[in-house]
Amino acid sequence: MVHYGHSNQLRQARAMGDYLIVGVHTDEEISKHKGPPVFTQEERYKMVQAIKWVDEVVPAAPYVTTLETLDKYNCNFCVHGNDITLTVDGRDTYEEVKQAGRYRECKRTQGVSTTDLVGRMLLVTKAHHSSQEMFSEYREYADSFGKCPRGRNPWTGVSQFLQTSQKIIQFASGKEPQPGETIIYVAGAFDLFHIGHVDFLEKVHGLAERPYVIAGLHFDQEVNHYKGKNYPIMNLHERTLSVLACRYVSEVVIGAPYAVTAELLDHFKVDLVCHGKTEIVPGKDGSDPYQEPKRRGIFCQIDSGSDLTTDLIVQRIIKNRLEYEARNQKKEAKELAFLEARRQQEAQPEGASQGAF
Repeated sequence: MVHYGHSNQLRQARAMGDYLIVGVHTDEEISKHKGPPVFTQEERYKMVQAIKWVDEVVPAAPYVTTLETLDKYNCNFCVHGNDITLTVDGRDTYEEVKQAGRYRECKRTQGVSTTDLVGRMLLVTKAHHSSQEMFSEYREYADSFGKCPRGRNPWTGVSQFLQTSQKIIQFASGKEPQPGETIIYVAGAFDLFHIGHVDFLEKVHGLAERPYVIAGLHFDQEVNHYKGKNYPIMNLHERTLSVLACRYVSEVVIGAPYAVTAELLDHFKVDLVCHGKTEIVPGKDGSDPYQEPKRRGIFCQIDSGSDLTTDLIVQRIIKNRLEYEARNQKKEAKELAFLEARRQQEAQPEGASQGAF
């Protein structure tokens, strides 16, 4: 997947240098070393390119990062999170660059992982929504979802995401609209931020010469009202970071009203309001949420050209449920074995012979 945890890693990596090149693996490589990918390689290439801290994307990047790869793209060093990534045979994929001193590390984002998101999609509980406590039912399921029976490691395990003002500041552009910019407002759930959202926002961004795009994100309960089931999969805090990381968005309204009101339009001095081709669900009182912008003649429907929806992503997961559970068990067992080998190596007295792992 591509989620805000990855965006945060890329933000940290970009701050370590001047130009960030991101290598994205093929579906075949991921299937071989980790398990079935949720997004296809083409979707992932475009998703990563849409993250505002990325300068360049290298498609079909090798799973094991070598000095040859770094030299090929004129990179001084490579960056990875402070979790471990292993090949199918349990080797550290960054071994060579670490030994050469061309490796840097950034902090992994607590409270989000592909494992956790996949687990949420397979659940019918709403415990991940921001207004509710993490119910024991969800906690128990999340902790056991595709987990290795021998224990828990610090990376694949599930933890709750805690939003802070600092995190929002780090992700936000901090730019106010400037004279001459066209202020465009869009609203929605933007749940499990995916290529359909990226295509839509790219089209919206292209409507003006100098666009300033404001995305209004609905509260979890509002999204659940019009989407049903256990939607949204990501709570409001998580969706905020996902959208802020997108290069086509300038500002986010956290908990926007469902109806686009005159007050909202006047407050942000909105020139244009856009909506995609998805169904516009009437408000709780039966009214059209876009009634006011339509009355003002500033409403525009945009065809993103993408048919991917959050529902379709969830369907992909459910279809491959057993494969994902097996993936997580295998991944965790491999990581635990690596940790144990490293612990034993560190425990050896100085001067004792050390075998490779």
